[in-house]
Amino acid sequence: MKIPDTRIPCEGLLFDNDGVLVDSDLGVDQAWSRWARARGLSAEKVTAMVHGRRSADTVALLVPDPGERTAALAEIDRLEIEAAATTTALPGALDLLMSLPHGSWAVVTSGVTGLARARLAAAGLPLPPVLVTADDVTHGKPAPDGYLAAAGKLGVDPARTVVLEDAAAGAEAGSAAGAYVIGVGPRGLDTDAPVVVRDLRGLTWHDGVLDLGAAELLRS
Repeated sequence: MKIPDTRIPCEGLLFDNDGVLVDSDLGVDQAWSRWARARGLSAEKVTAMVHGRRSADTVALLVPDPGERTAALAEIDRLEIEAAATTTALPGALDLLMSLPHGSWAVVTSGVTGLARARLAAAGLPLPPVLVTADDVTHGKPAPDGYLAAAGKLGVDPARTVVLEDAAAGAEAGSAAGAYVIGVGPRGLDTDAPVVVRDLRGLTWHDGVLDLGAAELLRS
């Protein structure tokens, strides 16, 4: 999909949650640091690798014994939900979401359903009409499954959607789904997204066009 100036034609907006709509970094660091230290792992190394990835996929990489993974996964999911109260909305998220017609947007996250709902609630953001979480897909990001599922539930062609992502794995997933990908925030500069906005302030969507004209662009 070619961008005419800063106006992108699209029929649906597909948002990653953490780092795009909400700032959950504090809770993520707290939960994964506790989890790592309890297992004799480097908290710094573990927290550096978890962003944008399903907890199940991270646990599979860090827990060698398959027999221990179920308990390890349940533990990190519990710790993250406990820490969800520290989550805040990122700039521009509430205004943009409240302006969107019902059925025009979805959230696709690597978090489990309970965690995604807890973080959105803590941030004071509305629940999306379509929420696709780690519980809903066999293959997490960078596989396109989540974004394909969200587009299908909205009833739109994935190629007519825009994915907003801050993580490389998520941007790869959006591209693999055929969507146009916009990077969000400083971490978005580490993706291959052709356009990166600082945050969601200034973005508007109406009449089938996402307008970035008032947004602060980090890359264009």
